[in-house]
Amino acid sequence: MKQPLHIIKIGGNVIDDPEKLSAFLRNFSGIKEPKILIHGGGKIATDLAGKMDIPQQMIDGRRVTDAETLKLITMVYGGLISKNIVAALSANGDTAIGLSGADANSVLANKRSANPIDFGFVGDVAAVNSGNIDKILQAGFVPVFCAITHDGNSQLLNTNADTMASAIATAMSGNYESFLYYCFEKKGVLEDVENENSVIHEINPSNYEKLKEEGKIFQGMIPKLDNAFSAIQKGVRAVHILQAEDLSSLILTKRAYGTRITA
Repeated sequence: MKQPLHIIKIGGNVIDDPEKLSAFLRNFSGIKEPKILIHGGGKIATDLAGKMDIPQQMIDGRRVTDAETLKLITMVYGGLISKNIVAALSANGDTAIGLSGADANSVLANKRSANPIDFGFVGDVAAVNSGNIDKILQAGFVPVFCAITHDGNSQLLNTNADTMASAIATAMSGNYESFLYYCFEKKGVLEDVENENSVIHEINPSNYEKLKEEGKIFQGMIPKLDNAFSAIQKGVRAVHILQAEDLSSLILTKRAYGTRITA
């Protein structure tokens, strides 16, 4: 029987709120089975870019990553946010290690084509080195990945953290029973974004299409769910989208929290 492995992506406003992040990391540290954390940090990067007079361009909610922005997000994601998370986890008793996809050649990506839109130094995941990540886990470390990858030819790339989490969970499912969790400030996927209690408890391919047609799922939730379905269809045992504070309760009690994605 394969050992469980929990792959958790933390995002949304939780990253930006020190108290919420601290509470989440305490819950994360309560998970004693092997685990991996993936994070972004877009709002913090945007705020710092404004202070440093580095112009930011967004297209359909996605960041255009020019050379100066790449330097900035590498510093913010791989430095400021990563090290603060690792320090907090260390204080909680976890032996955490902050990584990018370039470290241990963990996650390779291809620079996205400039057609039809040039997003600059943005990478789409091409390969995950599950063997090297497994060595880190077997050594007793908790990997904390920021959403920076590389192309194998010295170029760092900005990569969607949801996609990175899905790809890592999929790659690790060969040796582990992989469980993927997308954690943010909402209670799950909402049928009505104005109603915090309108959680859709299960989404399958059939009702997913219906919810999109009805306009109940839109914008950034669509790529998140596409990544979730990709993982579940490629061998990940379970995928959940849920409120960050409910993570440890879901894992430890097996009770239903948030939205479960089913094939």
